[in-house]
Amino acid sequence: MNEKTIEIVHNNIEESYTFEKVARQASGAVLYRQGKAVLLATVAIDETPVEEDFLPLTVQYIEKSYAAAKIPGGFIKRETKPGDFETLTSRIIDRSLRPLFPQGFSYPIAIAVTVLSSDREVDMQVAALHAASAALFVSDTPVSQSIAAVRIGKAGDTLILNPGNTELEEGTLDLFVVGSGKDILMIEMRTLASEVPDGVIRSAITEMPLILEYHECNELAEEALLEAIALAQKAIAEASTNYAEAFKAVQREPLVLNLAAETADTALYSYIEAHFRERVEEAVRSMAKSERSIALKKVRQAILDAKAEEGEILEKETVSKVLEAYKRGVVRALVLDQHIRADGRALDEVRPITIETNLLPSVHGSCLFTRGQTQALVTATLGESRDAQSYELITDKESRYEHFMVHYNFPGYAVGEASFIGAPGRRELGHGNLAKRALMPTVDIRHEGTIRLVSEILESNGSSSMATVCGGALALKAAGVETQKLVSGIAMGLVMEGDSYAILSDIMGLEDHDGDMDFKITGTRDGITAMQMDIKLGGIDLALLSEALKQAKEGRLHILSLMEDAAEKIKPSGALPNVEFFHIDPSKIVDIIGKAGSTIREIIEKFDVTIDLDRDAGGVKVAGEDKEKVDAAKEHITSIASAPVKRQMQYTIGETYHGKVKKIVDFGIFVEMPDGFDALLHISKVRQERVNNLHELYNEGDEIAVIVLEQKGKKVELATEEYYL
Repeated sequence: MNEKTIEIVHNNIEESYTFEKVARQASGAVLYRQGKAVLLATVAIDETPVEEDFLPLTVQYIEKSYAAAKIPGGFIKRETKPGDFETLTSRIIDRSLRPLFPQGFSYPIAIAVTVLSSDREVDMQVAALHAASAALFVSDTPVSQSIAAVRIGKAGDTLILNPGNTELEEGTLDLFVVGSGKDILMIEMRTLASEVPDGVIRSAITEMPLILEYHECNELAEEALLEAIALAQKAIAEASTNYAEAFKAVQREPLVLNLAAETADTALYSYIEAHFRERVEEAVRSMAKSERSIALKKVRQAILDAKAEEGEILEKETVSKVLEAYKRGVVRALVLDQHIRADGRALDEVRPITIETNLLPSVHGSCLFTRGQTQALVTATLGESRDAQSYELITDKESRYEHFMVHYNFPGYAVGEASFIGAPGRRELGHGNLAKRALMPTVDIRHEGTIRLVSEILESNGSSSMATVCGGALALKAAGVETQKLVSGIAMGLVMEGDSYAILSDIMGLEDHDGDMDFKITGTRDGITAMQMDIKLGGIDLALLSEALKQAKEGRLHILSLMEDAAEKIKPSGALPNVEFFHIDPSKIVDIIGKAGSTIREIIEKFDVTIDLDRDAGGVKVAGEDKEKVDAAKEHITSIASAPVKRQMQYTIGETYHGKVKKIVDFGIFVEMPDGFDALLHISKVRQERVNNLHELYNEGDEIAVIVLEQKGKKVELATEEYYL
């Protein structure tokens, strides 16, 4: 066994890579360790290429329950469907590694990263990506480039390189950057909202200091984002170089694989240019209106027919490949040489936008957001705290609850395809997650219950995730959710040949497919809340990224202005529940509940409402069908909460006090004392002689003179003056 372990320490993390110990029949494998986390990454390749012109890469990130000393919950006691975190992490690995494969590589390849042991303070996405990259680098595949990932957090004004999970959650920034050398390949970014003290006041009821908090969005300015990316870029350049040097000694000899020719048939290319240039340009303009390529298929058939008449029979796949290459050249030349786009827009022009809110009468909030040929119908549904989605992370001991959900659906009919509508795939989960990250900093859901946004993509020609963000922000407003600010989103593109480049605002599907960058950015008027970027080139320069951010801001603010106009015209939905949310002193929650829940049950029955209480923060949520009853219930609760706090007196033993008979029971009398608290006068302390029936001596409400015999905490023992006679 040629087992070899390599220890690497950099960027605030300590890693261990063990090669040739496990999974030795795979094309490449590594046992990765960081802290208590242990991951196995493997690479397997099928040496029979697929006929289609694409990279058949499959990436799976798999968490095993035993890695956290757990047994899977539910009826089936084994791992089954991957969780959202597993799916999203698989996407991150795929998007990061896919650019490393050479052009023309069409061999099926599977990369699996399995978590064997977990550590709650280890960033599993960084660990998984490093493990996968190492396994791919040392494998017998034709990949000779190593990548590195870093996560940047922020505490106050200080940027933190690869923070621990706890440190990250307590900060205001989550920036995940992947690159190789000086090239940035992928970026995921979001800001993290926080609760900030809004001053200290003294309660008039309890005289106790109360710290009131407000929700802060924490957007990031473009300049601050570039600063954070620059820090990540420097760390990545050093780390990826170290990885490549360290792993060379265990790198396997690459397989001899035939790569599909990158250049198409030049003679056929020239034939298309000479005879079908105008038809292709017309098809391109048609494709600008839809993601379908029906017009291009007609051109392909015309080429096949023309060649057949000339006595040359061509394969449909050959013509498709050459025609696709020519079409790509046409699209890029229009942009770079003439600075016009397939649909005639300027490079920085946003497609026409129309907005309609609360068009669904039985929905809490809805928005139909249409931008060009992309259309999203987004709905908002308000629920109780119990409606939250429970989930588990392998690094957690207990379940978490998701009180703000964004679900994205992309049916085939949105692009004219006749396909079955099934469970959401990786793309849908990824787009929904991006929209959630964009909107979440503006939504204060500490006490309001649960919010679910659902985006139904009805039509798509690029950037449906950004339509989801815009429609989602307005759907929240339409549902009466108190968001701090509106959030808009825009998808940017890039076409680059040598030193010539063009940045495109609000890209459509055609420009996404034939361009070199997919760059989605969201934010408010005050800054960025989320970003996602994939580079199809070798990388992107920071100066170019800065220019793209500036152009994106102009488009984002243009969209925001239209959204703000629409927000002012929102008419509340008739389906909205009547809800009142307010705070009382947390010490008064027990009074609202009452003994064994008697008070709160009485309020619920009397006013026909539902009540949710937050014991720690003093939050009260009252909801019901009748607004007048909801208001009355709120007034009743606040009256209970505003009652003065009773403080028990310290009585002098042996002294006489005057009270009132509160309740007569078989074993004695409960006497309301001067401080308002009840004390017990036992039947044996009423007379020296035996008393059989207290009702013959006293009535409820009678004034009574009593002597305090003993006081222990809240327990006060009484006797009458007659007892001592």
